[in-house]
Order: sequence, then C-alpha cells, then structure tokens
Amino acid sequence: MNLALLLACLGRFSQPASAQSNNAAAYTWTTLAGYPGVGSADGIGSAAEFNNPTGIAVDRAGNVYVADTFNDTIRKITPAGLVSTLAGLPGSYGSRDGTGSTALFDLPSGIAVDSSGNVYVADTSSCTIRKLTPAGVVTTIAGKAAITNSFGQITGGSADGTGTNAQFYLPRGVAVDGAGNVYVADSGNSTIRKITPVGTNWVVRTLAGSVQQVGSADGTGPSALFNSPSSITVDSAGNLYVADSYNHTIRELTPVGTDWVVTTIAGMAMVEGNQDGTGTGAQFYFPGGATVDSAGNLY
Repeated sequence: MNLALLLACLGRFSQPASAQSNNAAAYTWTTLAGYPGVGSADGIGSAAEFNNPTGIAVDRAGNVYVADTFNDTIRKITPAGLVSTLAGLPGSYGSRDGTGSTALFDLPSGIAVDSSGNVYVADTSSCTIRKLTPAGVVTTIAGKAAITNSFGQITGGSADGTGTNAQFYLPRGVAVDGAGNVYVADSGNSTIRKITPVGTNWVVRTLAGSVQQVGSADGTGPSALFNSPSSITVDSAGNLYVADSYNHTIRELTPVGTDWVVTTIAGMAMVEGNQDGTGTGAQFYFPGGATVDSAGNLY
C-alpha cells in the first residue's frame, strides 16, 4: 500500500458515491463541535475546527476523543462541547514522544480509551501504536517509526515482538479491552494484531490474517484472510469485530483457547452495496468504522 492509497483510505481522495438507504431510524442529529471547513482551533461548539478527523472514542464521563488526522493531533470534546488539543502540533508531523504539543503524530486515525482514561492511537503513517495518558504524556508502546522513500512509499513491517521490535504497516484501527490489551487492525498487512501489557513492556502477536495476503477467507489464525481492515472493536466477552473495508464485510474474531476463529457475520466479499438484510444478504460499501454496545449490538 503506497501513500496515495493511504490517503484514499483516510479520506484525502473521495470514494465514488453510492446509493443511500431509505430505512431511516428515528435519530436526531446535532453538531457537537466543529464548523464546516478546515482548521485546528480549540473552542466551544462551532468555534472549534478540525481537519478530516477519522477516529473517535468516548470515556465513561462522556468525553469524546478525536484523532484529528490531517492536523496530526489528538483532541478532546467535553459533554459541553468544549474542544481542546491534548497532544500533537497542528501543521507538524512526525513520531516524537513527549507531553502535549511536544509530541508529534503522523496521520493518526484509530483511537480508543480505557477505563483509566488512557488513550491509544493508531498512528497510521508512522506505523506505530501510541499511548496518551490523562497527564498528556505520549509514548510509543509498539512499532518502530516508519520512513517514506523517494517513491512516496511508506516503509513498515509485520514482525511480532516486544515494543519497538514489533512492526506494523499502516495500522488504522485500535480497541482496548477491560484487561488493558490493545487490538490493532493492521491495515497495510491485512492482519489483526494484539498488544499485551507485560510489566512495563508491550508484547505484540498476530491473531489472524496472513501478512500482505489479501483475500476474504474465514478460518483460524493465519488461514483467515482480510483486505485492508480499517476498524476494530471488542465486546465484553472478548470477541473482536472488524470493518474489513476493501472486502465490504464485517468480520468476527472469537477466541478459542489460544487460537482466534474468524467468521464473516455480514456482507458479501467484494460485493459493494447499501442493502439491509441478514448475514450475506446485507451489503456494505467500504465500511470504515465499528463499535459495539453493552447489549452486543454492533454499529
């Protein structure tokens, strides 16, 4: 996956329009923060500005955390609509750890928050997973910062291991469970990864998918195949759900002993559409986000 494809995945280039569903639920929509247009201003409600945000997470107090992708920052929105920048510096990108604006990100996309208020970020173009504490301290918990070569291609890897010995390739989605394990949709590798805290270290292993082998096979571990998975979420039972973007499907990963079994629960591989229905009778079009509620409903 090169830089042009990455930017397409993150929204720099638009995907073709598709038909809209006529089945509208009784939801009322309001704008919590931001104003149409591009910027990076903090403030309340429409006084705040963002630049192509692609990931959100909500904590127990109702605060919303935003991966403000093209500003290369992490933002917070209180229930009152007050927006502040927690980490990163608008207009400056990189892969530097630090506190607040001294930390740098490079097209962050996926974001998750744990019960202690720690925020985890898929720092996509740096090919790393970052942690942001409530005190505003950013550290890299796994992965080694990538570089872009003269052809505009981002160099990454797929190695399992501890901390910076592990490698990712354009990770786009993160989720965290009640035990503090972090799960990653490693989009460029078309794999699903797990990062386990062990003391002060973070150990990475691949749960499912085969490195850069694109497909849509169900199965166990490496026998399962994905196609640029972009988002991941975890339920209270420890099952994972993945928006498998380029397959236009939703996948489930179930732990069975030390293995993970992958099944397709909705959509049909490589069939684009906007059809409601059951299982393969439903259709999606580049699904890019997934979350699950306490009752087990998946959105």
